[in-house]
Amino acid sequence: MQIIKNISELRAIIKNWRKDGLSVGLVPTMGYLHEGHKSLIDRAVKENDRVVVSDFVNPTQFGPNEDFESYPRDINADAALCESAGADIIFNPEAEEMYDDALTTVNMTDITEGLCGKTRPTHFSGVCTVVSKLFNIVTPDRAYFGQKDAQQLCVIRKMVKDLNFDIEIIGCPIVREGDGLAKSSRNTYLNPEERKAALCLSRALQLGKSKISDGEENADKIVKIISEEIQKEPLAKIDYVEAVNYNNLKPLSKIEKPLLCAIAVYIGKTRLIDNFIIE
Repeated sequence: MQIIKNISELRAIIKNWRKDGLSVGLVPTMGYLHEGHKSLIDRAVKENDRVVVSDFVNPTQFGPNEDFESYPRDINADAALCESAGADIIFNPEAEEMYDDALTTVNMTDITEGLCGKTRPTHFSGVCTVVSKLFNIVTPDRAYFGQKDAQQLCVIRKMVKDLNFDIEIIGCPIVREGDGLAKSSRNTYLNPEERKAALCLSRALQLGKSKISDGEENADKIVKIISEEIQKEPLAKIDYVEAVNYNNLKPLSKIEKPLLCAIAVYIGKTRLIDNFIIE
């Protein structure tokens, strides 16, 4: 396995793969990899001849008061995980390599404006721009994204359709800790008390999902049930709890498929997201 820092070097390798008729999978990440990322890499390795894992903390998707500088980084641990999973290349560029006097961005309206977009208005422009760049650099056949970032997955699928990228977007299930907490690089910010408090996210979502299974059809009631469960935790501060149509991310009044029930919650200073999807 190789760690590549340079765009031109990566392109030369991929060009040779293409000459040999090999398929290419891409797993875009911001590094500090965990079992959730490994599940994406595992699937990519199964479905492609070669796999590139991008490992890049993208500055353009962080707001001015967000955690870009403190975001965890460990390229050595990431390399060990990628090698054990069977990836062929880690693409680990510097910001200057990805954004060399860049003046171009990729912006999307509508579905980027709700959910996380309400409090992170520049976030999805950064996501769409960097993912477009990765798609153009790697030219993958398939790209793999986790469903924990459900709005991001929806946005990427729409961008691929709108801009005619010839890439299959694969969404992979959320990977959780044994106690239910969704795996996230930001979990490392939590102290022991906060780590315990963070279980309110998965607990509340499970309660909401069970009420739907029991026949509750009022989306506002489901949102209220989930919100009240989270509010039982003193360390939790809700950013949003919403039930939306997973195709267009519009709020629902009645539970119908495809449903995305998504939450963002601050545990102390750490913002965590989680969701469930009913297709």
